[in-house]
Amino acid sequence: MRKYLLLGILLYSYSILRAQKDTGNKRYEQPATPVCITHVNIVNVITQKIDADQTVVIDNNRISTVGATKKIKAPANARVIDGTGKYLMPGMTDAHIHFFQSGGLYTRPDGLNLTSVYPYEKDQQWVKDNRADLMARYLACGITTVIDVGGPFSNYAIRSQLDTTILAPNAFVTGPLISTYQPPNLDKNDPPIVKVNSEQEARDLVKKQLPYKPDFIKIWYIVLGDQKPETTYPIVKAAIEESHANGLKVAVHATQYETAKLAVQAGADILVHSVDDMPLDNDMLQLMKSRNIVYIPTLIVVEGYHRTFTQQFDFTAHDLTYSNPFMLGSLLDLQHLGDKAPFDYHTMRSRFHIPAKEDTTMATNLKLAQQAGVLIVSGTDAGNIGTQHAASYGNELLAMQKAGLTNWEIIRSATINAAKGFGKEKDLGSIEKGKLADLLLLDSDPTRSLPTPASIRSIFHHGVIIHPENLIQSTPEMLVQQQVNGYNLRNIDAFLTPYSDSVVIYDINGKVLMKGKQEIREEYAKYFNKTPELHCQIVNRMVMGNTVVDQEKLTSANRKPSEGIAVYKIEAGKIITVHFIE
Repeated sequence: MRKYLLLGILLYSYSILRAQKDTGNKRYEQPATPVCITHVNIVNVITQKIDADQTVVIDNNRISTVGATKKIKAPANARVIDGTGKYLMPGMTDAHIHFFQSGGLYTRPDGLNLTSVYPYEKDQQWVKDNRADLMARYLACGITTVIDVGGPFSNYAIRSQLDTTILAPNAFVTGPLISTYQPPNLDKNDPPIVKVNSEQEARDLVKKQLPYKPDFIKIWYIVLGDQKPETTYPIVKAAIEESHANGLKVAVHATQYETAKLAVQAGADILVHSVDDMPLDNDMLQLMKSRNIVYIPTLIVVEGYHRTFTQQFDFTAHDLTYSNPFMLGSLLDLQHLGDKAPFDYHTMRSRFHIPAKEDTTMATNLKLAQQAGVLIVSGTDAGNIGTQHAASYGNELLAMQKAGLTNWEIIRSATINAAKGFGKEKDLGSIEKGKLADLLLLDSDPTRSLPTPASIRSIFHHGVIIHPENLIQSTPEMLVQQQVNGYNLRNIDAFLTPYSDSVVIYDINGKVLMKGKQEIREEYAKYFNKTPELHCQIVNRMVMGNTVVDQEKLTSANRKPSEGIAVYKIEAGKIITVHFIE
């Protein structure tokens, strides 16, 4: 089906090398004058009503005026934006992410150890090198605030960096998780999780973080095997007491009913995951309500692991567009690791079922907590294997909707509830005078259809006007990886998206094999349909300006493996030619 270039064709690739054109598209504007948004419909998350024909004035980085358009006169020097027919809502918050995790296959060696294939240090370096791209993706998805609920001490430096970066969301963070269990294979020099063995060690780890000014403290309340949760309860209680004594809220990872209940009784402020082993009874719900517990359900993160371990993916166009293509693509590596993987993904399909029983329990508990008046806050646990930064947020909101929450309840969980839950409501979460100008201007009513990147016309972040369509700047290598991902998923639309409408595919002699998207669509659609378990492994890759050279190995269930080289040439953000030789 595919024709390839021999490895020696690398010399040829130099002859078609051309620098990538700069489109010159602006990613943001920083107005020197006030900004006045007129005749707009405000999504009022306080009253849960749409306030029609409103005007919002932004001066510097804050909202200076909000009210009916007929009562407000735009400042004489203002930049006026006509919001007629548009909807203005607060920027959203993903209240559970991890900067130190990539979302790829190799990011949690404590749970899936593939360090002999791909060193953990390489994954960690990738996260550092690609943080700007990941943060831009958050903004593109309408997420203007992220909350990292536990990681290395380097989290605090990341917060400082993002605080001075325009194209990055607000970041609230904590440091190492105070844990009752020490996971293996993670960074030992700057560990994201630290096991404490006594009440004093728990207090000391809280104190160690104080000079960094954490936004809160996080506890990992893990009970394994035949352990009893009461055994480590004093440690949890000591960490909470020390945190509260220093004016800090405490978030607790406690997914079992018993650990969650003990955590709440010990004084926890935030449960960062759902209880997934049994339904919440009335006693627990009333305890959570009376203690003003914040409940972050993270409904999709476990499913991300299950889909990866079984290689049963259901990526949407949204996932494929807003996920970083390299980390999403790495999830499919299990299909070529063979004996290097600790398990056969085929056999895992009898162990992990989608949806799992735990998924149903979590959905039930979310609805029960909402009905009981518990403060619900949206969060994804992004960075874990199979839960992509930024892109996963839309899936989390849809899962909350499927669990029975209304659109208003979901929007509040993503805005004002998140701000209240982490003590940031003076600055964030609603459209009110004096608050930071973190706003989304939408083409459609989010209370009727949940906000998506496609519905976002403009993003206002600290008063800066951001153009979402220009936020994600795909490099030539990203475009090539996107089409590899589509190929491996046998998704014809995803495969073709990075290609120009006039793309031409050649062999090494310059003979045209296929021309134009339509012909490629017809040929490859037939190929995908008749080739089960099709998989392309990138053995080596070279990037030279706007030319990408891949050494590929192809496998499938009904064909012998084959190898070759493909040379992709990119112009104006699209693949315009491909040369193949076997």
